[in-house]
Amino acid sequence: MSSPSIVRADFEITLHRTGVVELLDMYASEPLQGGQPLDRETRSRLIPGLAAQANGRYFLAMDSDQPVGVAICFIGFSTFRALPLLNVHDLAVRRDFRGLGVGTQLLSAAEQEAIQLGCCKLTLEVQHENVNARRLYERIGFDSGGPAGADSSFMTKSLC
Repeated sequence: MSSPSIVRADFEITLHRTGVVELLDMYASEPLQGGQPLDRETRSRLIPGLAAQANGRYFLAMDSDQPVGVAICFIGFSTFRALPLLNVHDLAVRRDFRGLGVGTQLLSAAEQEAIQLGCCKLTLEVQHENVNARRLYERIGFDSGGPAGADSSFMTKSLC
């Protein structure tokens, strides 16, 4: 198995559109993410919704002509630094490609994009129980400490 290449997702390419949807569907179906596949309506809205985001940056890991990983990122803004930031909103790698460096490659592509954009930092969220993902993020330099050294938590309030 060769090392996948990382490309910017192009939603004009059918393989990229279907790859993003299938990888996110796989990711949503995992127990730590709720264990439910994306419903039909969500699947149909996903690519048009992502394509409409001017602040979106999307990367695919390709093994030959097969998408095997995806990073969905959005440009945000750090009010404390008055500079842009890049948030890695979703990172998913096909099960049979995990442990092969695909996640590291996708995060490296996101980091390079952030540097080119003049971002002050990369951000992401990870569930405490997702030990493998946390190890990956820590290994490449992420930490959960806030500016005063306190651990941070990501919280949500569902509106739909």
